Amino acid sequence: MVAAVNAEQIVARAEQNDLRLVRFLWCGNDGTIRAKASARHGLRGRLTAGIGLTVAMQAMNSLDQLQPVSNMGAIGEVRLVPDPETFRELPYAPHAGAVLTDHMGLDGAPAPVCQRSFLKRMERRLADHGLAMRAAFENEFSLARIVDGAYEPVNTALCFATIGMTGAQDYIDELAAALEAQRIALEQYYAEMGDGQQEISTAHAPAVQAADEQLLVRETIRGVAARQGLVASLAPKPWPNTAGNGCHVHFSLWDGDHNRFFDGSRPDGLSDAARAFIAGVLDHLPALCAVTAPSFNSYHRIVPSFWAGAYVCWGPDNREAPVRVASAFRGSEEQSTNAELKAADASCNPYLALGALIAAGVDGLQRGLEPPEPITVDPATLTDAERAERGIARMPTTQAQALDALDADRLLQDAMGEVLANAYRAVRRSEWDAYSAGDAEFEHQGHFEKY
Repeated sequence: MVAAVNAEQIVARAEQNDLRLVRFLWCGNDGTIRAKASARHGLRGRLTAGIGLTVAMQAMNSLDQLQPVSNMGAIGEVRLVPDPETFRELPYAPHAGAVLTDHMGLDGAPAPVCQRSFLKRMERRLADHGLAMRAAFENEFSLARIVDGAYEPVNTALCFATIGMTGAQDYIDELAAALEAQRIALEQYYAEMGDGQQEISTAHAPAVQAADEQLLVRETIRGVAARQGLVASLAPKPWPNTAGNGCHVHFSLWDGDHNRFFDGSRPDGLSDAARAFIAGVLDHLPALCAVTAPSFNSYHRIVPSFWAGAYVCWGPDNREAPVRVASAFRGSEEQSTNAELKAADASCNPYLALGALIAAGVDGLQRGLEPPEPITVDPATLTDAERAERGIARMPTTQAQALDALDADRLLQDAMGEVLANAYRAVRRSEWDAYSAGDAEFEHQGHFEKY
């Protein structure tokens, strides 16, 4: 399928393929994906000028509670202006298409609260160093049926067990076809450890494209499930007694066709740039968590010895480290050298997650940081004294602790800009307040349904 690259081509495709609605998608500070849709009538103009949106939406939390953020109330509008190159026809939604959007001010400039524009700014910051990030998301999600008003997993198969694949094969077949139809390259699939848990990984792409595709992947996972009478949840901890859902971020730095993370002369294959970038990520990791693992539910997943990265450290193929350096594939070492951020889940806004990741890593590059010694054991098995000697601190254990770390991290706040940083922190802090006052069932329903 040839990509549409301008408004005229999108209109032609809509008419040719009888698309009745085109969704203008965005992701809010609360990590939920929202949309307005244009019918064919007037589509051409909306593709150029955008669709009006109240400024209040970026102060709305995942409970649809509006927060008292300055200049984000009842007065004022932004425009949802689409990027035509992101247009897709939606195979899971009849007669529908979608585009990804930027929030633009009425003057035509990017709105200060626009997360997609923030990621573009961070891409330019990285480009000043002659580098570009390529990233990929690994999504874990839980597949369930609604039985007597409750979510029940489709199976309780073992990790990687083929019986789990068989139980979900019709769903996965339709999911793979739907991603292919949207030009999203599916790399791997398997049934994971949790009840009804599935995992897919998609191909590395430039940062903004990777974030765009992450929204489309999340929509497709849920949309295909709905077509089959199922519910798919990417909530970090969908059920209290089963494995959590991560959204691991793989990342590397490139200069054209050259992977600047790779240095074949080093025993570990990592370049100075890779080490400095990783060191910057580690230095800001507690605050970064407020963006990459941002929900109340996230911190039921990030616990010791559950392969989610509960201590600030890094290591080669260490799945208990929040930053894992993945082993390269023999014969394609340069192409496959990358690092993985495990302290991430799909309750995040992917534009914010990748933008903050770049900001932290660039800080490491600019300061010439060197990471600490890599950890080759589960840090939970070390004594408190051994962890202290190696400088291994506990990651935030609650959403509030992560937000406190972000409050204290001027670099990440300055990178986001005052408007975006203030709105984001207000939204996420309000979720902490709301879920702290509720019970476990309130938290479960709020996160299972929304992510």
